[in-house]
Amino acid sequence: MSNVPLMPMATAVWLVENTTLTFKQIAEFCKIHEVEVQGIADGEVAKGIKAYNPIIAGQLSREEIDLSSKDENRPLNIKNTDIQISNSETKVKKYIPLSKRQDKPDSALWLIKQHNILKDSQIAKLVGITKNSVTSIRNKSYWNYNNLNAKDPVSLNLFTQKDLIEAIEKAERRIKREKKLKEKLNQSK
Repeated sequence: MSNVPLMPMATAVWLVENTTLTFKQIAEFCKIHEVEVQGIADGEVAKGIKAYNPIIAGQLSREEIDLSSKDENRPLNIKNTDIQISNSETKVKKYIPLSKRQDKPDSALWLIKQHNILKDSQIAKLVGITKNSVTSIRNKSYWNYNNLNAKDPVSLNLFTQKDLIEAIEKAERRIKREKKLKEKLNQSK
């Protein structure tokens, strides 16, 4: 989490206009130069920039401003209770229309053929069907096996290429671990 307020110049304008904080405190909080803050106060810098209230934005509290106003050596501390932005996409179960549901077993067959290092449970999780269905497709005992056509699940939009790469990497790590374990067991015999 960065400690720079949103719209630092506009925040500095608001702090200059609405507080008794020193230029140094405002500069340190907004991560701009003290001379720029002086320029804002003199009306030479940030002309036309609309002041941005950091209290309404949830980045500062009135108490925080008051504490720093009373002690010019005390820096302003940004509130970290603002919105956390995550770059991890949360997987949302989406509705699959009836006409597309046959794509799931077809996709499982494609994954079994193209990436046979994936465990049945990984394929089931990726495609969105039961592990038993994947196992029966792998064993060719699936009730509708003869009618399956292997189809690329990424192109069918069942999951992303990133999801597939992550699953393959996980499977490769598992195989390496199993290989090392097997080597250790053979050495100990």
